[in-house]
Amino acid sequence: MVSIMTVQRPLSHNAKRSLLKGIIVGTITALVYLMIVVVTTPNLSPLTAITIALTVNTLVILGTAIGIGAQTFISSYGKGLGCLLNNKKRVAGAGSGGTIFSSFLSFFSLVPLGCCGSWLFILSFLPSIFGGSISVALIQYSTPLSYVGLGVVLGFAGLQALRLRNELANRRKSAQGTLKEDRTVNGH
Repeated sequence: MVSIMTVQRPLSHNAKRSLLKGIIVGTITALVYLMIVVVTTPNLSPLTAITIALTVNTLVILGTAIGIGAQTFISSYGKGLGCLLNNKKRVAGAGSGGTIFSSFLSFFSLVPLGCCGSWLFILSFLPSIFGGSISVALIQYSTPLSYVGLGVVLGFAGLQALRLRNELANRRKSAQGTLKEDRTVNGH
């Protein structure tokens, strides 16, 4: 019998702190979503409204919470290592915009089920803001569009992870080059 030993390294303080931040922000994101459902659904009990929201929009709620939590973790972890990943405000803004867009559209799918009745009032303004055709498309395709918004949120988390990975790889290469120069200068 062959046993495979794995070497486990404990998480650094920075990693633990960043992970905790990501979990807290992701949890808050999901709770805010559910709180909006409860507040905008006065005709149903809070438990019923939350049950309907979790049944219909589980993927959007969990995906958004995970995406925002991951972005928070990556940003905090990178910052703890001295990396500035959020130096491009348009990228961070696009990730936030995707979150808002996805959440906004996901509420529309709850309206026919008796949830989020206050959103009917918001829906009534869509034709005056976007025009009739676009408003109909937003309402009719709210579920697929909310998944597109979710894809944007998760995509930006992935891009942020790649930026951090590239930054750390560049630092490693730079440190190795410096080490080689020091050895050459010192004659070792």
